[in-house]
Amino acid sequence: MNDQPRLRKKYSEEIIPALTEQFGYKTVMQVPRVLKIALNQGISGALTDKKMIETGINEMTAITGQKAVPTISKRDVSNFKLRKGNAIGVRVTLRGKKMYEFLDRLVAVSLPRVRDFNGVSDKGFDGRGNYSFGITEQLIFPEIDIDKVSKINGMDITIVTSAETDAEAYALLKEFGLPFKHQKI
Repeated sequence: MNDQPRLRKKYSEEIIPALTEQFGYKTVMQVPRVLKIALNQGISGALTDKKMIETGINEMTAITGQKAVPTISKRDVSNFKLRKGNAIGVRVTLRGKKMYEFLDRLVAVSLPRVRDFNGVSDKGFDGRGNYSFGITEQLIFPEIDIDKVSKINGMDITIVTSAETDAEAYALLKEFGLPFKHQKI
């Protein structure tokens, strides 16, 4: 009956008490939480081959479980032969149940599949409690069929939190199980 994602339940039962103890919050509403996860994939050959955008949309939709949308260029850039209005990438913003399910799959399944993986960098915080990092290839996600991939693309993942400081966001993401390289901040 209870179809609550595993990490959502973990947040309620384990992470809120741990962060309250660590930072001395007076109410549950002060405890930072993950608001959304934004995935962005720039597709380099999209200007010459329009099918690459469709492939990117299909792959990103399979990875996240939510329909991806193309990213449209806002201005002309002559050095890149880019015209305003051209599709140049794919993006998805996850919230709620799908966000927790994606974060769970990312931490438990996908990141351990990265070759020579020793943790994500702890330098991706922006000073306002948000964390961004990049993945070099989409093949780490089990939803992608390796035989059907024509071009390997990386992607940027941004985790937006309600944390006020980077230390609070670091503690929150560490509790969720994100494997950081160094133990600092």
